[in-house]
Amino acid sequence: MKTGDFVIKVFLLMLMMGITDVSYSCTNVLVSRGASADGSVMISYLADAGGFMDPLYFAPGQTYAPGDSIDIYEWDTGDWLGRIAQVERTFKVIGNMNEHQVAIGETTFTGREELGTANGILDYGSLMYLALQRAQSAREAIRIITDLVAQYGYASTGESFSIADKNEAWILELIGKGEYEKGAVWVAARVPDGYIAAHANQARIRKIDWDDTDNWMWSEDVVSFARERGWFSGRDRDFNFVEAYNPPTPTSLLLCEGRVWSVFRRAAPSANFSDEYWRCVEGAEPYPLFVKPDEKITLHAMMNLVRDHFQGTPYDLTKGISAGPYKLPYRWRSLFFSLEGDTMTYAYERPISQQQTGFSFVAQSRNWLPDQIGGIFWYGVDDTYSTCYMPLYMGMERAPVSLTTGDINAFDWNSAFWVFNLVANYAYGLYEYMIQDIQKVQSELEDRSYQMTKAVDQGALSLIESDAAMMREYLTDFSVNNAEYVVQRWRELGYYLFTKYNDRYINDTGGVRPYPRGVGYPEEWNRRAVEERPGYYDVRWRKPGEPTH
Repeated sequence: MKTGDFVIKVFLLMLMMGITDVSYSCTNVLVSRGASADGSVMISYLADAGGFMDPLYFAPGQTYAPGDSIDIYEWDTGDWLGRIAQVERTFKVIGNMNEHQVAIGETTFTGREELGTANGILDYGSLMYLALQRAQSAREAIRIITDLVAQYGYASTGESFSIADKNEAWILELIGKGEYEKGAVWVAARVPDGYIAAHANQARIRKIDWDDTDNWMWSEDVVSFARERGWFSGRDRDFNFVEAYNPPTPTSLLLCEGRVWSVFRRAAPSANFSDEYWRCVEGAEPYPLFVKPDEKITLHAMMNLVRDHFQGTPYDLTKGISAGPYKLPYRWRSLFFSLEGDTMTYAYERPISQQQTGFSFVAQSRNWLPDQIGGIFWYGVDDTYSTCYMPLYMGMERAPVSLTTGDINAFDWNSAFWVFNLVANYAYGLYEYMIQDIQKVQSELEDRSYQMTKAVDQGALSLIESDAAMMREYLTDFSVNNAEYVVQRWRELGYYLFTKYNDRYINDTGGVRPYPRGVGYPEEWNRRAVEERPGYYDVRWRKPGEPTH
């Protein structure tokens, strides 16, 4: 067995045993034009992984000579995988969106252990950015990804991709053929107009509409390959991609489908989606691939969909002993645990908002505007619940320094990643108090950015015909200056929080000797302390010989 194959098999075994939860990391939401309040197409993506930092990707479009090639490096590790042929011209890419308003996100679903062996040199990260550099539409991006995999092979496990342009949003689910063959099997479904979708580290496409080739695409062997491996034996019309290539388990339901449920329950409360499926009730109905929201989704509503701790449900992570005395909605890794003398495996809930998010975005593609103005990449670093999304126009020609600076091993006040992480980490100690201060500034800045984009749209439109170069400079100045303003305001927020909550007091009066008030502990926690050590905390005279501890 090759060393690389052995490592992959061990990793997959660890996932099955629940020793690590690295793969249950990302969340995507897709909103079609007809489901959005302003007619834009939106997708969101949360890149979640402990110890993960990836500065804003910025690649200007370029032209290349015949015979040029490009080196492929694995996104997760930085390891060199190989080299492929370069195209004659690439498009500008900012983050996960390109100059034609094409945007791509992903979540890893891993899939069958037998298909975990790499059979080529293109990993999921390389495929995203290669497609962004080469595609002018979502459909073209799907063709580029699947053609590249067929030509050069695949180096990752199962992936669900969100792919959007200014008119459509698609889910592409793809898994390699492992050691059996080169390439991958896949299926892609267009989000129907007026509907939304979501995926979170579990494959979601079940039945395929073989008659609707306008809204569905698939690899020719998506069914036959499963038949050959013994994973499906029925008629084509009964084929189920999820059951064939990523059968749900209690782990994937609890950690993955719960996030899909949380998106759907908030976007379409009238549907009253049951929690039974993600809570692993046998025979429970899986959630649909697409959902019609009760109300059209605004930009702010989209941001709120990826800010979630199961609040307002029985699974609210701010409740219970595991939330601590100050309603902290985070559960430190690993989510899996066991108890001495107990054979059961346990796991904490896995909500959408996570402390280990490296970056996230809401990509907004607007077909009524020129591409350079219509494409806005709303970008944030660290946890979605406490980040602030910053608009980056596709017409911009340079990136904000603070968003492209940073080292995961060295704190740097000049790096937006570290500024946001420091503020969030400081808040964990008194979360229920500090999150209110953080979200006040968050709301103020996001509202400010949103209102300013309305004026920027008009200003850029007035320039595009008379002076396109000035229009690009105008969009660059706004995007860069606004982002740096947000990062500076977050530094100031950090100073404010350090001062207000110094030594875990609350100084909200000011003055030379403000006499700040202590936060104490809630009655529930004080009661537990007394019950744990009866008599220990009593303030009273004790009889000689009476226990003192």
